[in-house]
This record gives sequence, C-alpha cells and structure tokens, in this order.
Amino acid sequence: MSQHIIEKIKKEIEHFSVHAKVEDVGTVVRVGDGVTEIEGLTEAVMSEVIVFDETGKLSLEEILRKEDVLYGLILNLEEDSVKAVILGDTARVSEGMTVRRLGKVLGVPVGDALLGRVVNALGEPIDGKGKVETTKENLIERVAYGVIDRSAVNTPIHTGIKAIDAMTPIGRGQRQLIIGDRYTGKTTIAIDTILNQKSEPENTRPICIYVAIGQKESKTARIVQLLKDEGALDYTIIVSASASDPAALQFLAPFAGAAIGEYFMEQGKDAIVIYDDLSKHAVAYRQLSLLLRRPPGREAYPGDIFYLHSRLLERAAKLSKEKGGGSLTALPIIETQEGDVSAYIPTNVISITDGQIYLETDLFNKHVLPAINVGISVSRVGGAAQTKAMKKVAGKIRLELAQFRELEAFMQFSGDLDKNTKDRIEKGRRLSQLLTQNKYVPIAFEKQVVVIYAGVNGYFEEVPVDKITRAEDALISNIENQHAEILKDIASSKELSAATEESLKKALTDFFSAYLH
Repeated sequence: MSQHIIEKIKKEIEHFSVHAKVEDVGTVVRVGDGVTEIEGLTEAVMSEVIVFDETGKLSLEEILRKEDVLYGLILNLEEDSVKAVILGDTARVSEGMTVRRLGKVLGVPVGDALLGRVVNALGEPIDGKGKVETTKENLIERVAYGVIDRSAVNTPIHTGIKAIDAMTPIGRGQRQLIIGDRYTGKTTIAIDTILNQKSEPENTRPICIYVAIGQKESKTARIVQLLKDEGALDYTIIVSASASDPAALQFLAPFAGAAIGEYFMEQGKDAIVIYDDLSKHAVAYRQLSLLLRRPPGREAYPGDIFYLHSRLLERAAKLSKEKGGGSLTALPIIETQEGDVSAYIPTNVISITDGQIYLETDLFNKHVLPAINVGISVSRVGGAAQTKAMKKVAGKIRLELAQFRELEAFMQFSGDLDKNTKDRIEKGRRLSQLLTQNKYVPIAFEKQVVVIYAGVNGYFEEVPVDKITRAEDALISNIENQHAEILKDIASSKELSAATEESLKKALTDFFSAYLH
C-alpha cells in the first residue's frame, strides 16, 4: 500500500510545473464621494481599469468570473499613489480593500448587436433584454482621425425639419450644435432627426446613437418608447447615464457613444451621435475634477474642460475613400441660462463645432416651432452637403426671414408703413408659418422642396396666415396622390430640373386655383 502511494507521489512530482504570475496589487487607503486613493499600483497607467476585490483572497480570474464585478478607473497618477473613480456602487468600497489592475485601458462593447438596445456608459445592457452578444470592443478614449484620413463633407443628413434642412443644413461628418434655454425643443430636434432617418434608403440609412447625460430616467424611457412606437429603435442605440448615476458614468457616457459610433464609421457606414447634453457633462467632469483635487479655474471648471469637449467632438469625421468613406456626425446639445450664449461652456462648444442651431424662448412662447433664431443660427460646412434641389428653392428664404424679424421689431414703434414694407411683413409671416412644424412629424426632403418652392414663389399669398398649415397639408396630399412622379424625380435626382420645375409650377397653379375658389 505504501509503495503504491510513493509511486503516485513520484508521478505527481514529475508532472508538476510552476506557473509564476506577477500581479500588481494595491490597497485602498482613502475613499469618499466615489473617489478612492490607492497605494501599491506602481505600474498603473492613465485611464486603466482596476477591479476591487471585496474578499481580498480571490485571483483576478476568479473576480472577473463573478456576476457583479466592481470596476474603477484611474484618473490621477501621483507620486506615491493613484486616484481612481468607482464605476458602480461606491458603498461597496472600504479602506484596506485589495485592488487589482486589469492591464487594459477602458473600452466599451461595440457591434450590430447593440442596435435597438439601451446600455449604460460601460456598454452594459439596462433594458432587461439580456446580454449583448458581441465580442468586439473599442477604446473609450482615442486620438481622432487626422486631416489626411478625412474627406470633405458632401452628403446631407436630412432632419425632416423644414427650417433646418432649408436654412442650416447638416452634412454627414459635421458637428452641429443645438443650443438654447430649457424647454425650447432641443431634444425634440434630435429625436425628429432620428425619426426622419426611417425615410432614408436602408443601405444609406445612418445608425443613430442617443446619449442621455444626467437626464431623468423617465425622460429617457419616454424617448425609448417613442422610438419603439415609431419603428425607429431598430437603427438606434441609447446610451444612458441618468441623473442618479455617479458623476464618473456621466463623464464617460459621451465617450462611450463616440466609441460605438466609430465602430459603424469604420465599417464604411454613416452614424449620428447625439450628446444630450454637454452642459451636464461639463458639470459632472467639474465634480470629478474637484474630488480628484485638480486645481479649479474659471467658474470652478478645471483648466482642461475645453480639451474634454474638443477631443470628444473632434472624433466626428467624414472618412476618405481609402478609409472606407464612413462618417460620424455629432449633434451636441448645450443648455443656456437666460439665452446667454457668451457664457463659458456655450462659447467653448460653439468654437469647436461647425455651426449652431439657436433656439429662442421668445419664439417658442409665440408658438414658432421649432423656435430657431435665423439670425445667429449658422451651418459653416452644411451648405456644401445640401441637395441641389433644396439649395435652389431655399436660397432666398433665410434672408427674407431675417429681414422680416427685423421689420417686425421695427413695426412695434411705427404706425403707418409703406406698401413695400407691408408686403415684406406679410410674406415673412407666411414663410414663418410655413416653416412651423409640429414635433415628431418629420417631412421627407422632396416634400419640403415642393412646400418651400410654393412659399418662396408666392403661391400661398392669398391663403390667410392661420390657414397656411392646413393648406400645406392639402398641397402635400395632392402632390402625393396626383403628381407622385414630381416627388419621385426630386428624390432620385436630388435636383430640380427645368422639366420637373415646369411640372411643379403647373401642379401648384392647378392646386391653388381649385383650393382658393
């Protein structure tokens, strides 16, 4: 019996091999407000992921096999220690706890499996539909593409909103800021843009990513339900870091959205990423920076707040043909206080973006929807992407509206006006009414061309201002049913040819003579 045991031990010794593995292990020395100070992680790098070992006895593999792994992110490298933010339940971390390095920089899962899903800032599903089946991961932080790898913005993103597509067009790969006070319809413009992509051909339809930063969960849930009801969730991804989430997750959410968008861009597809909103993002970053003991600057924001937003928005691009020709369009949203666009964060983001759509409270209160201030809303590169048909019909509309707003203000102080001024004001009122549009009813661009052509060329002159919306609906219905070839021609060629214009003129003349009499 003893001989048998000796043989067995000999065999075991023969096959015994030593697997030595070096693990960088640290200890939490201080914790508070979602930030921990850790000693011992001498080899740690910036933005590296760490895991907290609540038992202090498990290996890295055993920790990662657990259901509820608690992660952290290193944001400060100091002489004797590192500071990290806790990405999860801060109450689970205590002094003396063991911390292990993961040996990688923070990434987020990407892929087609995310379509139609709601995820948090770490790419973990929060919609109760189970695990996201994807193995690919993109780094949350990365250097944006250089000038050589980019091409000019030349293809439009149709928002379905007449006032935007006509006057401040957006191109694929552009960064267009939506700015205004609270409750002026900023999110509505973004949601309308997502809904309108349904009318785009499936092979060129952009993937939409909506990033909710510091929003109420109820608002995000309403948006998800609306997109689902309208059949737009299939090509949309929602990244949510709600107001109740830690500041660290609110800070990471837009970078996660950009990383997901870049995956589709690198596949040669088009993507739109909406950051709602970067004002709350700046506040979350300020909170983190102050907790990390970084020196405060203007308005207590850290000195690198401009760099934070510029490196995020710079990732929007239209790639060159050699790189696949995909694009990532960024629509950041900024909330102003009392219409002050010259405040710190608004001026920062205005200077980073390629144009802005400015929404005004006074216009909103007058039921001019969307409440776009034509005077200071611009698109610096979108004009090159605007379709030829829209460019042809909408050329004059911006100037006429700007003049009308000026005359309208002047009119309050002047009793009698000459005929020319009165005519301009009347036309301005009609154009203003024509560009008014209810929320969540985007209009296909070929229908917009027909309506704006009719408005600019005086076909609505005899229609009372309060009946214009009804007349517009009747006109669209008439063109759809009796002159579908006009819409088809504009949609396919993206131009308003001389022959199509003649057909359109005849159709408009016939419609209005029947409609008005």
